[in-house]
Amino acid sequence: MAGVIVGIVALPLAIAFAIASGLPPERGLYTAIIAGLLVSAFGGSRVQIGGPTGAFVVIVYGIVAEFGVDGLVIATIMAGVILVILGLARLGTAIKFIPFPVTLGFTSGIAVVIFSSQIPDLLGLTLDGPSPPEFLDKWGAYFEHIGTSSPHAAAVAALSLAILLVWPRISRRIPGPLVAIVGATVLVQVAGLDVETIGSRYGEIKAALPRPHIPRIPLADLSQLVAPAFAIAMLGAIESLLSAVIADGMIGGRHRSNVELIGQGIANIAAPIFGGMPATGAIARTATNIRNGGRTPVAGIVHAITLLLITVFLGRWVAYIPMATLAAILVIVAYHMSEWRTFRSEFSGPRSDIAVLLTTFALTVLVDLVVAIQVGVVLAAFLFMRRMSEVSNVTAVTAEFGDDVSGLPAGTERGPIAGVAVYEINGPFFFGAAEKFRDTLATIGGRPRVLILRMRHVMTMDSTGIHALREVIRRSRNDGTLVFLSELRSQPLVALDRAGVLDEIGEDGLTGSVEEAIERARAAGAVAAQ
Repeated sequence: MAGVIVGIVALPLAIAFAIASGLPPERGLYTAIIAGLLVSAFGGSRVQIGGPTGAFVVIVYGIVAEFGVDGLVIATIMAGVILVILGLARLGTAIKFIPFPVTLGFTSGIAVVIFSSQIPDLLGLTLDGPSPPEFLDKWGAYFEHIGTSSPHAAAVAALSLAILLVWPRISRRIPGPLVAIVGATVLVQVAGLDVETIGSRYGEIKAALPRPHIPRIPLADLSQLVAPAFAIAMLGAIESLLSAVIADGMIGGRHRSNVELIGQGIANIAAPIFGGMPATGAIARTATNIRNGGRTPVAGIVHAITLLLITVFLGRWVAYIPMATLAAILVIVAYHMSEWRTFRSEFSGPRSDIAVLLTTFALTVLVDLVVAIQVGVVLAAFLFMRRMSEVSNVTAVTAEFGDDVSGLPAGTERGPIAGVAVYEINGPFFFGAAEKFRDTLATIGGRPRVLILRMRHVMTMDSTGIHALREVIRRSRNDGTLVFLSELRSQPLVALDRAGVLDEIGEDGLTGSVEEAIERARAAGAVAAQ
């Protein structure tokens, strides 16, 4: 029963997402059938429902506009292969670490773009050709042709929106989109309203799955499809794993991230061969499945079979659905997708996160989703490195290890040992902190006979940190300074050993404490004995 209900819910969404992506409506149905079946059969979540989602609308529309449907097929297959590789490489958990401001930024941006793309159907506008692809030009065209709006289309859209908003308060068992579609379709046909329908725009819906087909793409176009394919893969991975995590919380289960990526990859390889578009885990449909009792992959498989039966036996009736109603459904999808309350709450967070959020959002809306994801992730990584470099610091602690004053007159203060400089490194010692390390050591007055670097709080070290440390050791040796590394942790110890730094400093250069280093320096004659 859960599968049947989800299949009915998925019907209008699959059609709407395909149309919004610039594709014929049946391609959304093919995707929901093929991908939905394979995600449930091979995925790592017991209750995940796969299919086309709003997240792909922007990127699919751009690929179709530039490379055509054949280009989309190849890009989706490439994305499927990437997803399988990510799963086999066990990178499922790593994808979860993409910063939240990046995810929220492009998700909210996609919502704005989806809403903007539905204005012509929502108001029944008559444009001079297709809508301009650029966001600002698109809205300029809308305002320029606002006088061509259709009262009938606007009324059908308003009625559909009202049903979508009010119906959940009446019943959650019967999907609101289904009620809106049936009600609006009956109204348009009975009243004879002059409203554009799926049939008047796209013709009759094909009531059968197409034969498998892989188009041939020129090699030059193939290389240009790598970036869009990677964006499809990353977007599909993020959304499917996010949906799986939410599902885990609802059923008290635990999904397998890497298996889920492999399942998503298989679905995205197969779906375009049978005329589909990119697919991923659909959060709303997965939640609907769980709320209606779905607890095993059987529900997802039944959902795909339900859509197949509807396509085969009722496909011709789909042509009567008003475009204004589909636009209203997508407006509601965009509203929920925007997460505007969460977006607003992010402005109370750190300024760096706000900058990442707004940058990703603006690039998604004004430029391109691929660019938005790339810039957002890189910007977030740079800000993270900046924060880590601020956490890391190098401080002089020489005064803490002075000469022993026991036996001297009362009131004698512990003073530093002549010729000894002790510095403590705190935090991860990576390329973000290496320059700070060099600057701090450059402030050493004169040339100490002994330099002790205390590293008890250095949990990790990268190659840049190793290089900086090697430079200090070599320069100090040239100046006649004896260098000791004190209280090394396991990861820095292994890293320095592999890099050959420990061979340069020698076994005596490693000590378990600062006091031990001072005693070794005294034994070597670098420091005067007490």
